[in-house]
Amino acid sequence: MPALRSFAWLLALLAVPAEAHGLSDVVDPSSLWSVDPWLLIPLYAIGIAFYVGTLRLWRKAGAGRGVSFNQVAAFWSGWLVTALAVTSPLHWLGERLFTAHMIEHELLMVVAAPLIAFARINGPLLWSLPSWLRPAAGRLFSLQPVAGFWGFASHPASATALHGAALWAWHAPPLYAWALENTTVHRLQHFSFFATALLFWWVLLYGRGPDRNTRVRDGIAIACLFVTVLHSGVLGALLTISPKLWIPDQVVLAADFGLSPLEDQQLAGILMWVPMGTLYTGAALFFAYRWLTAMDEHVRSSIRHAG
Repeated sequence: MPALRSFAWLLALLAVPAEAHGLSDVVDPSSLWSVDPWLLIPLYAIGIAFYVGTLRLWRKAGAGRGVSFNQVAAFWSGWLVTALAVTSPLHWLGERLFTAHMIEHELLMVVAAPLIAFARINGPLLWSLPSWLRPAAGRLFSLQPVAGFWGFASHPASATALHGAALWAWHAPPLYAWALENTTVHRLQHFSFFATALLFWWVLLYGRGPDRNTRVRDGIAIACLFVTVLHSGVLGALLTISPKLWIPDQVVLAADFGLSPLEDQQLAGILMWVPMGTLYTGAALFFAYRWLTAMDEHVRSSIRHAG
């Protein structure tokens, strides 16, 4: 079965010179790990800052306070997934196989981003700064241009729209093909996928609602996820059922995996349509459970007070 052969190859290659253009050109698979300073420097900088900030917070407030053990575990899990997605052979393969590129994007958007959003890294990052610089950094975010932009971006509708716009725009054939040809544009593609997904999940988990009411916020999260499941599912379906190749240069390794170029595109579409949709749906069910539980507690409290 072509799909199973593809996944077997993907697993085998996760141990790819960047000059290689096909599997037959790969002499040393370990050389396929990407060493891109434009990706590695921000990645390591954030990791070091989170580590330093967490230690300072815990020294001041006590272990597990300010940032919980669960949040620390979530951050490092998300950080590791991000690092593997953009530096492992999966990244090299993603430039040559649509299916691999889709897996890379999904790891960034629906695995790493929600984990790091849950970690709520703003606190540790602020504490990583020297003590004399923290007040100035805090005031920076209260300046009108910054506060105004954040007020717009952190609205649930805006965050959902930005995440959806990034997903659709970068899968438009001309822009996607440009990302494959230009390294800078490819970096921008990954950054926009990850940044808009991080914003989206942060808003769902911690974003605003009237008086920061948890029940209202969970209800909004369910609606945002419903919209995201619908539009991402439509995009995945279009990739799956399309009789034509969207980005011919993206499928140059399809034959090496026993797939035709169109089958590679179809498999990528199915990955967006089904697994990605399933993860979004699972998140919606989590928020629905929390919403129903809070509603039940609210009703019981109202009955007790009425009695």
